[in-house]
Amino acid sequence: MKHLRLTTCILLGMGPASLSAQDTTANSSDAPFMLGRILLSTALNPEAEDGVSVTSEGLALANPADLSELFVAEPTLAVGSSIPMSQKLYVNGIEENNLAISIDGARQNNRVFHHNTTTLIDPSLLQAVSIDPGVAPADAGPGALAGALDYETRDVADLLDAGDNFGGAYKLEYASNGDILTNSLTLLGREGGLEVLAFARYATGDNRFDGNGDEIVGSSTELLSLLGKVAYESEEGHRFEFSMEDIGDDAARPYRANIGTIIGGRPVPETRTYDLTRTNYSLEYTNTRATGLWDPYIRLSYSGTELINDEYDLSTEQYAYGETTSLNGEISNKFVLTNGDVNVGIDFFSDEASYEFLYALYPSYDDVGQEELVNVGLFAQLRLEPTERMRLSAGFRADFQDFTGIDGSTQSTEGLSFNASGEVDLNDRLTIGAGYSQVWGGIALAENYIMNSAWDYSTDDIEDVTSENLYVAATYATGRWVIDGKVFSTDIDNSRAASWGGGPALTADVSSTGYEIGFSTNWDSGFFRIGYANIETEVNDAAADSYTGNYLTIPMGEIISLQTAHEFANGVVFGGDAEIALDYSGAASGVTIAGYTVVNTFVEYEPESIEGLSLRAEINNLFDEQYVARATYGQDFDTVEPLYETGQSLRFSAELTF
Repeated sequence: MKHLRLTTCILLGMGPASLSAQDTTANSSDAPFMLGRILLSTALNPEAEDGVSVTSEGLALANPADLSELFVAEPTLAVGSSIPMSQKLYVNGIEENNLAISIDGARQNNRVFHHNTTTLIDPSLLQAVSIDPGVAPADAGPGALAGALDYETRDVADLLDAGDNFGGAYKLEYASNGDILTNSLTLLGREGGLEVLAFARYATGDNRFDGNGDEIVGSSTELLSLLGKVAYESEEGHRFEFSMEDIGDDAARPYRANIGTIIGGRPVPETRTYDLTRTNYSLEYTNTRATGLWDPYIRLSYSGTELINDEYDLSTEQYAYGETTSLNGEISNKFVLTNGDVNVGIDFFSDEASYEFLYALYPSYDDVGQEELVNVGLFAQLRLEPTERMRLSAGFRADFQDFTGIDGSTQSTEGLSFNASGEVDLNDRLTIGAGYSQVWGGIALAENYIMNSAWDYSTDDIEDVTSENLYVAATYATGRWVIDGKVFSTDIDNSRAASWGGGPALTADVSSTGYEIGFSTNWDSGFFRIGYANIETEVNDAAADSYTGNYLTIPMGEIISLQTAHEFANGVVFGGDAEIALDYSGAASGVTIAGYTVVNTFVEYEPESIEGLSLRAEINNLFDEQYVARATYGQDFDTVEPLYETGQSLRFSAELTF
C-alpha cells in the first residue's frame, strides 16, 4: 500500500513550470492550472522510497483534524469557530455557501442553521481539494457566485501500489487537550476490474481548554465518519463508481453552537445537543480510454444534511428539525481539440429545505415549512494552450429555475453566466494572469431554521442573485526563489437574506476586495513559504459585521501565514506553520478585533525496521496563545463572548499500513 500523507500544496504562483505542467483530478477542473486556483492534495514522490514528498512546490506534511488545520497555509482561506460542527470556511472573505460546493462531484445544499457548519467534512478521507476563488469555470456547477470548491475523497488507485490487490491502514491518534482519542481503519481490495474501499473513523473526547486554561463549553468530540466505494472498470475502459460518505456529530454544544455566550441575552441553557448528519451518495460513469471527440462523464448524486435540536429535557422544552437535500446530476462530454479541449454538457439539481418546530410550553408556536428549487443548466467550457507560454479558459452557462415557496406559490426565472481567464509566461521567470466572471445564481433556498409558514410570497418576487468576480495575478521565479501576488474582488448583488419576521424576499449586497503577496524558497530537502493577505468586506455598502454577514461574509483584515518543512537524511521530517492576524478596527460595530499569533509544529518518522509504520508528534498552539480565530462569529460585538480556540495540545499518532 502506498504510504501517503495529506499534504498542503498551495499552487498560487509557485513557479510557472509547476503551474503549467500539472493537472487536477476533478472532472470539472482537469485543465492546466490558472494562477487563481488553489489545490490541496495528497502527494507521492515516485523517486522517494518512503513516499514522503517535500518538494519545491511547497508541499508540507500535515495531519488536519478539521477545516481550520486543512486550510492553515493559505492566508486568503479563513475558518471560524473552534468546534468542527460550527466551522465555516471563508474564501477571499466570502462564506463558502456562495460557492459551488461539491463532494465527489455531488452538489451540496447545506444551509440548515446559521449557528452550525455549512459543510461538515473529515479531512482524513480526502484525496484532494480544489478551490477556484472568485472566477470559476462553467462546468464547476451552478451557483458559483464567489467561485467553486470541490472535495474529492480517496480511491483505491490512490492508495494501493501497482500489482497489489489488498491493503489497508490502521491509525491511532491522541490529543492531550480534551483527551481526544481517534481510531481509523481503511481496507482496500481489487480483483480484475473490481475495486472496493471501506473507511471508518471514530473520535471521542472531553471538553477542551483555551490558552488561559478555561474550559471551552460544548467543545467535546463525538464524531463518526464513514466512506465506502465500489468501482468496476472493463477492459475497454468503461468505469462505473459508486461512493457513499457519511459523517455525524452528536454532542452537547453551546446553545448557539458558533458562540460562547451572548451577554445579557434571553436566558437559555448553557448547552443543547446538536445531532448533525451529512450524507453523500454518488454514481459516476467515465471512460478511462477515451480519446478524440468522445470523452463522456455521467453522474447521478444525492446529498443531504439533517439537524436535530431536541430540548424537551431542558427548560425550553422545544424540538427543532431541519433538513436540506439535493438530487443532482450531470451529463457531459469533453471534445479534444488541437491545442486544448471543450467540455459541453447539461446538469440539474432538485433541492429541498424543510423545517419542523414543536414547542411544548406554547403549542400555538408549532410550525412546519418547506421550499423547493429545481435548476437545469447548459454549459460549455473551452480550455486552450495556443502556445507553450499561454493558457486560456472561457465558458458560459444558461440556467433555468423553478421555485416553490412554503405556501405552494411558484416562481420561474433564468439567466446567463460567463467566465474568462488566462495566463502568459512573459519569459522563463515571470508569469502574469487574470480572470473575470459574471455569474447568475437565481434564487437560493432560505435557511431552514428561519422559515415561517406565514410568509407571503405574493408581495414581491424573490430577486435573482448575481455576482461579478475579478482577479489579476503574477508570479516571478528565479532559481529556488518565488514571489507571487494577486489582487481580487467579488461583488454579489441581491443575495437572499430572508428572515422569520421580515419575509422571504429580503436581499443584501456583499463585496470583498483584497490582495495577497507570497514568497517561498526551497532547498533539496525542504521549503519555506510566507503569505500575506489583506481583505476588506462590506454588506450593503457598509463595513461588514458578523451578524449582517451571516451566510455572506465576515470582517477579515490582515492575515500572515508561514509554513516550513525539512526532511533529514535519516528520514525524519520536521516542520511547522504559523498564523498571524493583525488587530482589525474596520468592523461596522467599531469594536477592534484583537490580533494573535499561533504556532504549530510537528515531527514525523518512519522507522526502517518496521515496514509501513509512521510515527508523528505535534505541538499545536505551541505558545498556548489565548485567541479567537479571525473568522469566528461575534468577536466584533461587545455583547458576545466568542468561541476561543484550543490552547496548547500535544498530539501523537501511529499509523500502520499493510
